[in-house]
Amino acid sequence: MVTRSTGRCGWRARAGFTLIELMVVLAVVALLLSVAVPRYFSGLQSSQESVLRANLAGTRDALDKFYGDTGHYPDSLEQLVQARYLRALPVDPITESATTWILVPPDRPDRAGAVFDVHSGAPGKARDGSNYSDW
Repeated sequence: MVTRSTGRCGWRARAGFTLIELMVVLAVVALLLSVAVPRYFSGLQSSQESVLRANLAGTRDALDKFYGDTGHYPDSLEQLVQARYLRALPVDPITESATTWILVPPDRPDRAGAVFDVHSGAPGKARDGSNYSDW
């Protein structure tokens, strides 16, 4: 017959974790997080920049098609949506808003319309060192 002691070395005394064991586990978790978190935020910024480039390319393509079809540039980005060149105004993933786009008018006076080009209104710099507003 097996007897269970409840003394100092018995199973009841060993029911929990020691402080050292808990500290080792927390140190391992902290080490894993210190490696994973920077990679996560780097990947997040990279994906936001990719979406921004794609949104700008799509909007610029819609502007060119609008000009090709009508002979003038739109007066606003909403006009592209109303004419169904875009399904909806694209969202700037850096500012998380569709209202922060910087609208560039035509550089020549013989071109009618108010929106020749569009740039991001996001402050700051991209990972390659360029300003978001220069894209």
